[in-house]
Amino acid sequence: MIPLEWMPPLMFAGLVVFMIIGYPVAFSLAAVGFFFGFLSIDFGYFTLPFMQAIPGRVFGSILSNELLLAIPFFTFMGAILEKCGLAEDMLESMGQLFGPVRGGLGYSTIIVGFILGAITGTVAAQVIAMALITLPIMVRYKYDMRYATGVLAASGTITQLVPPSLVLIVLADQLGRSVGDMYLGAWGPSILQIVLFIGYTFYLSIVKPAALPPVPRSLFGRKLLIKCAWGIIPAAVLIFLVLGTIMMGLATPTEAGAMGTIGAIVLAVVRNAPLTMFDKWAFGAGCAAAVVGFFIGLFAFESLAFKAAFTVMFAAIVWLCWRAWEVKELRDLIVQAFQATMRITAMVAFILVGATCFSITFQGVDGNRWVEHLMSSLPGGVWGFLIVVNLFVFFLAFFLDFFEIAFIIVPMLAPVAQKILEPVVGHDAALIWFGVMLCVNVQTSFMHPPFGFALFYLRSVAPKEVKSSDIYWGSIPWVVLQLFMVVLVISVPKSVTFFLEPAEKVDLNKIKIDLQPPPAEDNAAPIFK
Repeated sequence: MIPLEWMPPLMFAGLVVFMIIGYPVAFSLAAVGFFFGFLSIDFGYFTLPFMQAIPGRVFGSILSNELLLAIPFFTFMGAILEKCGLAEDMLESMGQLFGPVRGGLGYSTIIVGFILGAITGTVAAQVIAMALITLPIMVRYKYDMRYATGVLAASGTITQLVPPSLVLIVLADQLGRSVGDMYLGAWGPSILQIVLFIGYTFYLSIVKPAALPPVPRSLFGRKLLIKCAWGIIPAAVLIFLVLGTIMMGLATPTEAGAMGTIGAIVLAVVRNAPLTMFDKWAFGAGCAAAVVGFFIGLFAFESLAFKAAFTVMFAAIVWLCWRAWEVKELRDLIVQAFQATMRITAMVAFILVGATCFSITFQGVDGNRWVEHLMSSLPGGVWGFLIVVNLFVFFLAFFLDFFEIAFIIVPMLAPVAQKILEPVVGHDAALIWFGVMLCVNVQTSFMHPPFGFALFYLRSVAPKEVKSSDIYWGSIPWVVLQLFMVVLVISVPKSVTFFLEPAEKVDLNKIKIDLQPPPAEDNAAPIFK
């Protein structure tokens, strides 16, 4: 018979063995959970009815979780935008603006990565699109190849931290915090990371000016202004649809993702379909109705004029979506986007189900108490806990995908983090600080081997003259910068909590409850007979 205190570490060791063998993580989690669950029933640690919590949680917390619906919406939107030409126009316009500056292509790549991250929330679309457009230009003008590959991969991973990141949505769900608060907490580190990347590029342009040469500008005056507007205005509209509606409290992340998806389809039609005169009139009427309806809604939200304006806008959207299905190229694109969305959503769902099987058994054998005792007994108090956890997550990211880390590790550490970090930043901000910190950390998983997906995406589209060694060596300075961001978030909690609303402090000693009997009524019916 295995003692109870041995069960949690044995479960963890069993999971590691399965993953070393190469068995899929989702099924490894379920297999370990059920194996140790039935052992625990046999040993008398809990009874069979305890395992009934597994189907209850699967149907109640996973399949019925509206927050997780945001994942397929943002995935679908990213797949559409990957092919519709938005990234190309943004990169070309930013390249025209910053190109004549030494290191200008690096600046434009970082800024476009930040903007695309605020729209799509997916890494693959950004890295592939930016590499296809910018890397050949960098090769032509003899940019340092290690810098070129590093800045492209790092700019693609920015999307993991910039709202509306899928990482932040999953962390908010696992930590039991609102997505809006998680987004507000992530803005400070997002901006700091962009400043770090731009600062590193500026430093290289001074120390090694030949490695980041300027690129001559080909557009001037009115043509340059039109090019920039065509690249930036659609991105600004999508950012408002996705982020603006969430921040203003007009939509949940799932609703914002749905609106962003419709916006991406309309954008793909306007950019890629052969538009008839009626299509142009429909698009113009829809845009005009949206603007008019917005200003009417500020003063008369329930008026007939507001409803009429948005009816016209919805009619235009429906027509343009129908045109997207009529054009064969766009129809094929939508089908491919559906297939990619289905694969990712199914992967996440299976990992969640497996993680539920594992976590229920882990709780049944007092695994949470084991983790709490292990982490709370670390030397160094709060800072010792944060350093160990971040080192642990950093090395796990060498072997596990983000979703696997979020669904396996975060639920175990969340109660301990709440207890240890609460005295530093307060009850409400503790898990927000912890979640954003982990989000900054797991960015590195896309940048280092063996599962550096950003490096794989870059290698798949890079020209033959770009060596794989340049891609891997070029990622190292950017991984160091991301790790420095982790240190910065740990040492300066205000970088996360600055945009959060301060918690209201209530002095319980000053609360007075005045209970007075209700006024008697002459004709009141008696309560009891």
